[in-house]
Amino acid sequence: MRTAVISHPHCRKHKMIDDHPECPQRLDAIADRLLASGIDIGLTHLQAPKAHREHYLLAHDESLVNLVERLLPNEGLNNLDGDTWLCPDSLKAIERAVGAGLLAVDEILADKLDAAFCAVRPPGHHANAHASSGFCVFNNLAIAVKYAQSKGVKRIAIADFDVHHGNGTQDIFLDDDNVLLCSLFQYPFYPNTAVKNNSHIVNSPLPIASNGDDLKEVFNTQWLPKLKAFKPELLFISAGFDAHLEDDMASLKFVEDDYSWLTEQLCDVAKESGCKGVISYLEGGYALSALGRSAVAHIKVLSEY
Repeated sequence: MRTAVISHPHCRKHKMIDDHPECPQRLDAIADRLLASGIDIGLTHLQAPKAHREHYLLAHDESLVNLVERLLPNEGLNNLDGDTWLCPDSLKAIERAVGAGLLAVDEILADKLDAAFCAVRPPGHHANAHASSGFCVFNNLAIAVKYAQSKGVKRIAIADFDVHHGNGTQDIFLDDDNVLLCSLFQYPFYPNTAVKNNSHIVNSPLPIASNGDDLKEVFNTQWLPKLKAFKPELLFISAGFDAHLEDDMASLKFVEDDYSWLTEQLCDVAKESGCKGVISYLEGGYALSALGRSAVAHIKVLSEY
């Protein structure tokens, strides 16, 4: 078992308005459930290092990085996009949220790990090269993918199963056919941005009330053929757990067994492809009990990769 959970206490320092669903307690829900599950003892626990400005610029424009730096307040909150706020300690969280993926790439390429789950916040998949949005400041996963490319990894696959469309990740890699993005999400729904498919972007919109059977249909008919043909060298996962039946942020009906099943299928593809490893990043998930249970179901499968 060479699977790590990568996190950092500073990820709890990012705070937004009162009662905001993207709250520090999300990480506590995962950590508490992981400890109670008994699998915690078999995992490697790593502290996310601090990322630096040059890392953000791997996936984002200078103008966006400048904007975030300028809006970091000395006290109180500054509004970044209508859904996302910055507090005085937000940069401490952002540095570690980005740094977790960088460490995961380094550890996998050094053959020290097979899989990693980055339990960090703020999330990232709505942030594109030019703008932050949807609780996301920088696109943590996209930065890690760009970093892996800078280390010589040629073919990278991304699977995004958050209930919201990963529009930022789509836009960043739209013209990069060395990256295969497979994304499922409730539709029509936030962020209501353009869904753009091409030879290496596979968007799988799902109607309200879709459940695990619909998930399996999407994976088997739309994702699996593409993933097998692509033969990724590295697999990234945008692991949002807000499609859970108990999460009232949306209207899909997934349960823990669905997340386990999908993770198993993705890991099987990774093994068959001779993948160097699997790196999963926490995205959404706002019903705390369901989030904890689902994330642990996901991590348990990663621990068996």
